[in-house]
Amino acid sequence: MREGLILRDAAVRFGGRDVLKGFSLAPLKPGEVTVLAGPNGAGKSTLLKGIARLAPVAGEMILDGEALSAMPAPQRARKIGFMPQSLPSAASLSVLECVIAALRAGGAHHGPDAAEKAMAVLVRLGISHLALDALEKLSGGQRQMVSLAQATVRDPRLLLLDEPTSALDLARQVRLLSEVRRIASEGRIVLAVLHDLALAARWADRIAVLHQGRLYAEGPPAEVVTPAMLAEVYGVEARVERCSKGALTVLIDRELERS
Repeated sequence: MREGLILRDAAVRFGGRDVLKGFSLAPLKPGEVTVLAGPNGAGKSTLLKGIARLAPVAGEMILDGEALSAMPAPQRARKIGFMPQSLPSAASLSVLECVIAALRAGGAHHGPDAAEKAMAVLVRLGISHLALDALEKLSGGQRQMVSLAQATVRDPRLLLLDEPTSALDLARQVRLLSEVRRIASEGRIVLAVLHDLALAARWADRIAVLHQGRLYAEGPPAEVVTPAMLAEVYGVEARVERCSKGALTVLIDRELERS
């Protein structure tokens, strides 16, 4: 497969230990949203940073037939949008200036249309009223929406999202994930880290669960999110049921004793 993202034999070391070793995924296809799930410390965020070439990760990472390690930095910046867990404070910049800076990081849009394109993204995300506000004055949820604007303003081929809903209220979660689905529907590849398995089951096409340094399970949400997986990977007794609209729900009953 030439189109899409291939991850093969990825390895991540942190603090002198192997966090991930020999990690491979089925090819990530354009138009799909894939979620990385698993306990804290499983290597999900580090793997995402490694794909973005922001952390040392070994292994093959090929986007549309081209190795990410061989791409010049400006080309990677145009092709990959990365939304970190938290957005660094930039006291001297407004929201609009932050998004314009992200747009120009790919080496294009130095003309007057940069502000127009940046503003259009803010409008689409429902945060245009924050355009002239200083980044340091925003709430955590507002900063996450600005981070999504920065990650998507260059229309990337691959969108990487690290816990994008962690600071958002319910309405903003729906807005953000609806935007993510729209981005995928335009033929882009989306890979996200989500801790909320109910959200992942509702919005993702595929879920990949990381456990003890390896891939535990991968596939459609209904096949991956099971009581057996939740017991073995997360250490909880849980029920996986469908609501009145057919969406998967996860109901945690108790923590299991570890032997």
